[in-house]
Formats: sequence, C-alpha cells, structure tokens
Amino acid sequence: MNVDTIAARFLEVRQHTLALAKPLSEEDCCAQSMPDASPIKWHMAHTTWFFETFILERYEAGFEPFHPAFRVLFNSYYNGVGDKHPRPQRGLLTRPSLREVVAYRRNVDERIGILLSEQTLTAELLALVETGLQHEQQHQELMLTDVKHLLSMNPLFPAYSTGPFARAQPATAMAWQRYDAAVVEIGHTEEGFCFDNEMPRHRQFVEAYAIASRQVTNREYLMFIEDGGYDNPACWLSEGWDWVQANRLAHPLYWRRDDEGWKEFMLFGLQALDPHRPVTHVSFFEADAYARWAGARLPTEAEWEHAARDATSFGVHELHPMPSSREQASGMRDLFGVNWQWTLSSYAPYPGYRTAEGAIGEYNGKFMSNQYVLRGSSCATPPGHARTTYRNFFPATARWQFAGIRLAKSL
Repeated sequence: MNVDTIAARFLEVRQHTLALAKPLSEEDCCAQSMPDASPIKWHMAHTTWFFETFILERYEAGFEPFHPAFRVLFNSYYNGVGDKHPRPQRGLLTRPSLREVVAYRRNVDERIGILLSEQTLTAELLALVETGLQHEQQHQELMLTDVKHLLSMNPLFPAYSTGPFARAQPATAMAWQRYDAAVVEIGHTEEGFCFDNEMPRHRQFVEAYAIASRQVTNREYLMFIEDGGYDNPACWLSEGWDWVQANRLAHPLYWRRDDEGWKEFMLFGLQALDPHRPVTHVSFFEADAYARWAGARLPTEAEWEHAARDATSFGVHELHPMPSSREQASGMRDLFGVNWQWTLSSYAPYPGYRTAEGAIGEYNGKFMSNQYVLRGSSCATPPGHARTTYRNFFPATARWQFAGIRLAKSL
C-alpha cells in the first residue's frame, strides 16, 4: 500500500466520524446516558488518543502530546498505558470542550499525515495505522448506538435523522438451510485485515444442523410477547429469568405501547412499530428465550460462519434494520448490515490464539470471559468494516446494540 492510498483512507475514516456527529448539538455530544455508553465527544477524543498514543509516541521525532492530561482522560481500558478516567464518569468531562476535541483531532490528523509522508511505510507502521482505522470504525458504530440510547431517554424523543423512514415489505417466508455433519474450517485466512481474536484459522466439527434463511421479525417477536413469553419461566435460562423479573422487562429495549398501539424509538425518532422489519435491541437472554419458544435454538458461531462462508454482500447501512433484498447464493438473507446475530458460543480464544505484545494486546484477549459471540454486522456498522470471520461480543444482558435473532436447529 502506497502513502497516497493509506493517507486517503485515513482521512476518509476520520472525516466519517465528524460526519456522524454533525446532526448533534454540543449538549448531545457531552452527555452520557449509562455507564456502558460514552459521550460522542469522548468517542471523538479516544479514537484520536489511539493514533497519538500508539503511533505518534512511537514514530514521531521530538514527540510532544497535544495535552498531557488527555493521556488519562481518553484512555479506555489500556492498563499498560497508565491511569484511566472512570468509565461511568465520562459524561462529567465538560472540559475539554467539543471545540478543543475537534482541534485535537485536527492536530493529530496533520501530524499523522506528515508522518506517513516522511516515514518508510514499514509493515509494523501500516498495521498500526490500519488497526487504528478499524478501531475508529468500531467507535463509529458505538457513536450511533450510544447516541440512540441517549436520545431515547429524552421525553421529547428527538430524532437523530430527519430523513425519510420507509416501511419494509412483508418478509419472505422463513426457510431452513440444511447442512450435513462435517469438519469445517473457521477463522481468518490471513488475507486482508482482521483482529487477533479471529485467528488462527482452525477446524471444528459441527453436527448436522439447519439455519434460518433470515432473521426474526418484529411481528414474529410480538407473537412471543402476546403468548406470554416474558411471563413463562420455561422459556428462559435461570439467570435470564432472574434478570427479566428483577428489571420487570416485557419487550425489547426501545418498544413502548400507548393508545395507538406498539411503537419503537429509533434514530428517526418515535415511530409506529414496523411488523416486517427484523426485531432488534434484544439481549442474548431474550434471543435464547424466543428461540426456545419457537422450538429452535441459536446457532453456534461455527455453524453461522460455515453457513455464511460464501457471502458476497455486506449490507445496506441504513439507520435501522431493514430486511435485505439480496439473497446470498446459499439462500441466506440478512447476514450483514441488518443486525448483529447472537450465537450460543461463549467468547473464548480459538485453539492456538496468542495475544499481541504490549498494551495493544489488551484490545481483545482480556475480555474473553462472561460474554457471548455475535456474528455478521449491523445497520450501524460502517461500510467496509464487515467480514465473515468478525467476532463481536457482549454480555448476555446487553441490549443497546443492534442485535437480533437468527434461528437454528439440530438435525
């Protein structure tokens, strides 16, 4: 990759972050709605901190930080770098201002540009820049999910986007794609970028299974609700049942019901529930309970990747899940660009997995505990960021991400 190519990609990704923040007010960018979400201003600063800390500190001659305090304020979880500002208190950082954070981004962008034009583009430097860009794309997705949660807490239900919101066409009939028992290979092939948790490629045995051709819709999930699914302990894992009861849950995160019927808050504001769009913002516990009620189960990540191995379409990238109009050669739909799809697989290292050396090795490996794997990508995933081997992961109660349900069955 030459300097013009990497520089152009760098600017494209960095400018997309600013574009995502453009519809928001300064107040929107500073607030934090819950500990799991971060202010937009913090996302903008942290992604800049990554380039300053892991690239400029290492490669820039006579390096001096933009502001010494930013090393702590905008560190996320890299213990090898040093102290961190408490995550639940990121919304209290009214200083630096949004304007100062934008200036920070501009300063680091200029310095990275100079570095790329002056340095020999070694494999190590290119890998760090690409990791930084992929990291920023992850935060671009988080920016949309975090600001959606923030806006949902406002009784005015303000919209992030005033663009047109189209209703979905009725979903295609759910078909079952059948696969015989086999030894399958999963994991990254070492062609193109991947995160370390996608390697090494390895073999797994899967029993005969069937996997649904599309994701579960709002209409189908509403049938689960109306059948008393949230009141039936037989549908739930024990911990999930305790969680549902303790939090008095009765529907997905952004659903609400009034005299006019069911509605759903989305980045387009509060809208009438579209029965034909895929259900979204459900936890692992809810996805698993629905699958049990439907006489099915969730797929394992090996089954999901095996079924998706020949995928060629990676999503339409709208602001709310829309059923895909494109069918893969395998007959599968909605693999990418709609919802992340929960799997039965605990987030654990692949056989032979090794963490990278240094603080950057904290990126994935240390989170391999008490989390479940999600596959595919969502409507909030930036274009070019999805791939078949991507392993997303969240705890079983997480609901603020665009996560949906694809069913599977054992044969």
